[in-house]
Parts: sequence; structure tokens; C-alpha cells
Amino acid sequence: MSNLEGAPVEASDVRGRVAELHAIREQVRRGPSERATQAQKAKGKLTARERIELLLDEGSFTEVEPLRRHRASGFGLEAKRPYTDGVITGWGTVHGRTVFVYAHDFRIFGGALGEAHATKIHKIMDKAIAAGAPLVSLNDGAGARIQEGVSALAGYGGIFQRNTKASGVIPQISVMLGPCAGGAAYSPALTDFVFMVRDTSQMFITGPDVVRAVTGEEITQNGLGGADVHAETSGVAHFAYDDEETCLEEVRYLLSLLPQNNRENPPRVESEDPADRLGEALLDLVPADGNRPYDMRKVIEEIVDDGEYLEIHERWATNIICALSRLDGRVVGIVANQPQSLAGVLDIEASEKAARFIQMCDAFNIPIITLLDVPGFLPGVDQEHGGIIRHGAKLLYAYCNATVPRISVILRKAYGGAYIVMDSQSIGADLTYAWPTNEIAVMGAEGAANVIFRKQIAEADDPEAMRSRMVKEYKAELMHPYYAAERGLVDDVIDPVETRSVLIRSLAMLANKHADLPARKHGNPPQ
Repeated sequence: MSNLEGAPVEASDVRGRVAELHAIREQVRRGPSERATQAQKAKGKLTARERIELLLDEGSFTEVEPLRRHRASGFGLEAKRPYTDGVITGWGTVHGRTVFVYAHDFRIFGGALGEAHATKIHKIMDKAIAAGAPLVSLNDGAGARIQEGVSALAGYGGIFQRNTKASGVIPQISVMLGPCAGGAAYSPALTDFVFMVRDTSQMFITGPDVVRAVTGEEITQNGLGGADVHAETSGVAHFAYDDEETCLEEVRYLLSLLPQNNRENPPRVESEDPADRLGEALLDLVPADGNRPYDMRKVIEEIVDDGEYLEIHERWATNIICALSRLDGRVVGIVANQPQSLAGVLDIEASEKAARFIQMCDAFNIPIITLLDVPGFLPGVDQEHGGIIRHGAKLLYAYCNATVPRISVILRKAYGGAYIVMDSQSIGADLTYAWPTNEIAVMGAEGAANVIFRKQIAEADDPEAMRSRMVKEYKAELMHPYYAAERGLVDDVIDPVETRSVLIRSLAMLANKHADLPARKHGNPPQ
């Protein structure tokens, strides 16, 4: 009847033409050849269609332009014109909600992007924006198709433009399942979330060969741009997993926590975890001594529904936690200092990580819960020269700009500018609560006493005894748990065990919050 390389033959009647159509569809479904499929499997990778089947609900996928073929000639392309042109596009459902998807098929031209290939992606991106539904890209491609020259490069430009147009309008998720080099890496960087799989996916602008030629450095593909590098060092990847099956299952879980678009709220589910459940364990999890570390993750587990949450950027900038979870079935974004890592201070990377997360939550109508235990910004020449002022301002801008419900809880320390930046009442938090262990001040008592009482300490017969006395006096006067509450800087001091129920009641009150903003094209956030 026909083959993937040739044109359909004429059929004498309708039945013949229908038979021909089914034969072509079957060939499209199988892919270019068994040999190409085996080569893909030998690398430990699934095929594009297998990935789509794992991502979407069973039987829900509808393909768009499966019969598309390139029109290029020269450099051997005219002899090889496979259907799909190396990318599978369409839509289906995840947990019953519409999701658009495109998947590079590495078996065809190494998944390289040509004009027809790009046009298919442009079309499915336009449909996702018009329909107001999430877009997931399953990336496994060798970059621009060299044989098509500048036409291929222009195709990337169209993708970048649509990524930007869709930003903050529909959720965009990039799943890296193979190599991604050069300009192709910028589309994932423009999306909301990046998933990677260890050993099989890499992202870099220039590969190891170019690095070696220019700098003389020897490095492998994974060492340069593998999943662990981007999850721990660069912060490019939000998630990294050992296998594709786990990775795609986690993509489905993330989608269950996100709205379809910026005009909707995230899906609410019925929770069997009582809204008035008391968190007795919280009394033992957080030491009263501000110098003792503890794991903030355990605090989050005790507060949220069934102890379940999805941490974003778990292994990058570990001194701050960003997570999506639910309270009484409502999706919330959680930003929390992590005293186990650098005492929970804010630094350049933590500021960037939290700022981007807050912007995502605000774009998609996700309330923000902030759990504070912050001793300040990280001091040091590297931080100052690296632009901690500029990067810290990103976090400040993100909070001040957010119009979703914002609730902060001060667990223990909240010192200096870091207290103000971490969604204090003065920058627009809707509600601010504190535990009776809180210490809100310009700085720690020891440092404050050394500044304020420097002369008295220096002139004392026993300077250490005088310093100790002044520290106690400063704590008693300015750092007691009710100082901020007396001045209206926190709305209430609460029993830690009631934190969950207080947050749930507060979220219910703020559910219909409306914010009036000044007319403007857009702000100019610090970069």
C-alpha cells in the first residue's frame, strides 16, 4: 500500500483507501524501523509514544499531524521523508483534565528540529494557549537540523516566543529525556518546571568537545550538564529521577496540584485529614534554643494534609524549602527556612529559588504560606560581590508583587532585613502569626548588645559579666515573644499545636481575596 518513505498508492474504492489509511497509521505508530527502536532501548530510553502513554490517562491521546513530512531537499533529505518528521504532538488527559504534549522521537533524525517539525510544535503550543491547558514537552532531540539551515533556527525562535507568551498563562513543564544542547536548552529554561533523568538526559549550551577546544577542560556530558549537576549545582532542573517511569509519574502528580490556567484555581480535593487536627509533635520538633538546628521538613509534614508535599528544587539552595502541598484539600505553596542547612540564612541562591517559586504561585492562584526561622542574610565578600543586594531584592519584589493570599508564621528567629523580606506584615502579608518561641529583632541579642552597650562593656570591671547582663536586658525588653504582637506587627501569637487549624481557617477567609493593582504594562523586577 505505502511505506514511511514513499507516497500512498492509488486505491480503487473507499474501502481500499480506508485500508491504506490504517496501514499508514500502523506504520506511523511503529516508527521508522525496529533497528532504530532497539537502538533507543539500548540506551535505556523509552520511545516517544511509550512516554506519552505513561504521561497521559490510558487511551486519551489524540494526535495532531501524524502524517506531516518535511519539504526540504538536498544533503540526502529528499530520500528520507518519514511521517511525523521526528516529533509527536497532540493532547490527552491527566487525572481527567486536558493536557497538551509534544515528544521528540529520537529515532527520526535524532529528534533534530526542522521546519516542519517546528511548525508542528508551534501549532500545538498555540492550541494549548487558546484552550487554556497545560503544555508538557518530552525532550529528546539533537538540536537544530543542520541540513535545513536557518529555517531550523527560526523554528526555535517561534518556540521561544510562544514559551514567553504562555508564561504565567498556562503551566509549562519540560521533561528532559535525552540530550538538549545549544539554543534548544533555552525553551526548557523558559518553562515553569524542568524534570531530568539521571544518566540519559543532559542540558548544555556548548558540549564537552567545544569546552575542551576552548578551555582545555576535560569533562563528560553528565559531568557538564547531567541531571545531578542541574539539580544540585546550577539550579536549572527542579527535579531529577533515576528512571523515566518515576519521572513521568511525578509529572502527573505535579499536574494534579496545578490549575489548568491563570484564570482558574488549583483543583481542590476532599481531605480525610481533619482540619482541626492538633500537631502535638510540633512542641518537640522545634527547639526553643535558637542556635539548635532542626529539620523544617518535619514541621511541614506535621502541618499539611496527610504529611504529603512535593518539594521543588529539593537539592539546590537547601537553606530554603519551596514546596506544593494541600491544607484541607486546598493547594498551597510553602516557603520555609531550613535551619539544618546554613542555619536557614538567605543567600543568593536561596533568594533566587524562593523568588521564582513565589512568582509561579502568584501566577497560578496558589496561596503562599511562609514559615520563618531566619537569622539574616549570609555575610561575606563572595555574597556581596556576587550581588546579594540585587538577588535578595528579587525575593522582596516577588513577595511585594504577589496578590494571592499570603500568610506567614514565625516559628523562632526572624532577624533584620531577612525578617522584612520573608513576607512580613509590612510588605503586605495578609496575616502574620508567631509561635511563643519567636524572636523578632533587628539582630540577635548578642550582636545588638555589643553595639548598643559597647562603651559600658568596655569600661566594666568584668566585661563578660556586663555583656551577659546586657544581653539578658535586651532580650527582656525588645525580644520577648509578645513585643511584636503588642505593636500590631503580628496578628496573634498562637499555640504551635494549633498551627494547622489556624492556617486552614485563615485560608478559608482569604479564599475570595481581591487585589487592586495600578495600571501598568509590567513591572521591572531586579535582575
